[in-house]
Amino acid sequence: MRKRFVTLDVFRGMTVFLMIVVNTQGSGAVPYAAMMHAEWNGCTLTDLVFPSFVFAVGNAMVFTRPGIGKIFRRSILLFGVGWLLTWYLSGASLGEVRVMAVLQRIALAYLIAALLVRGLGGNEALPERRGASDRWVLVVSVALLLGYWLLLELLGVREQVYTVEGNAVRRIDLLILGPRHMYRERGIAFDPEGLLSTLPAVVNVLAGYLAGRWIVRKGASYETVAGLLVTGALLVGLGLVWNGWMPLNKKLWTSSYVVYASGIDLMVLGVLCYLVEVRGWKRGTVFFSIFGKNPLFIYILSSLMGIFLVMRVRSGELFIDWINRVLFQRVAPGPMGALLFALAYTFICWCVGWILDKKKIYIRL
Repeated sequence: MRKRFVTLDVFRGMTVFLMIVVNTQGSGAVPYAAMMHAEWNGCTLTDLVFPSFVFAVGNAMVFTRPGIGKIFRRSILLFGVGWLLTWYLSGASLGEVRVMAVLQRIALAYLIAALLVRGLGGNEALPERRGASDRWVLVVSVALLLGYWLLLELLGVREQVYTVEGNAVRRIDLLILGPRHMYRERGIAFDPEGLLSTLPAVVNVLAGYLAGRWIVRKGASYETVAGLLVTGALLVGLGLVWNGWMPLNKKLWTSSYVVYASGIDLMVLGVLCYLVEVRGWKRGTVFFSIFGKNPLFIYILSSLMGIFLVMRVRSGELFIDWINRVLFQRVAPGPMGALLFALAYTFICWCVGWILDKKKIYIRL
């Protein structure tokens, strides 16, 4: 049995924590800029949360060796749960429900990445085979990023390659899914979790897998920390340079954005590895590990609980507007009140996770 590092559980827990916080900002004030997505090009803290969650999925792959049948079953189940959640929360008819969303993208990205890792010899018992497979995973990752860049340039509308109207992601989704089954961006049918843009998301999974392999192989050492920090810094720099030709864009999930986000994830992992594994720092690890032990369940729970936020209270207001008006915006007017509401909501989700952890209940797909 390979040692499971607390660092990876804490990192996964931090991403779930942030994902819930940025998704549940209170009403009555404009949230902090970091708590909102970039309008189109650019990258905020919020834009880094989803790729970090996908990156964490790759971390978990280091500790599993599922057969092809289990890989498909897990992916189909996750896609189905995501589609049902999307349908239930949207209230749309079956003929108009959105096909792609967060869990659906994770399902497809995991499916492709897991099959690639298995096909390239990942998780082999022999050390020399493991090294060879890691190199091939890296080669395939680079090919996917460059190939996606080429597809956007070739299939997009000339002079509108990186716009909402003319990008290749939208054109493919319109052709395969149709406008009734897509998200609407600025009133235009465009899905930020589109089919084509799932290809570069596979690289986020593979990057997380390679990072997890590095940590497990090198152990709790300064070499591990240095490798993560240096590689992360190089990727961040590469992403910023690439931004000159291919803009950082979360909604198109551009290759430059993948490189940039993966670099930040590696540096965060490096800092966590130093604090938790090398220095033995335990403060705060239990809190985030609660999220990390039941990540998908807590995320789904946070989405379902959102139904109560849009219920109407006696005054006719939505509950989220009422509770923010009478409590959070009075305690801390402005964006701080919106953030405090999100933290309170996230803490409720954490309490459910804490109860499950106490009872040793861990829900897996």
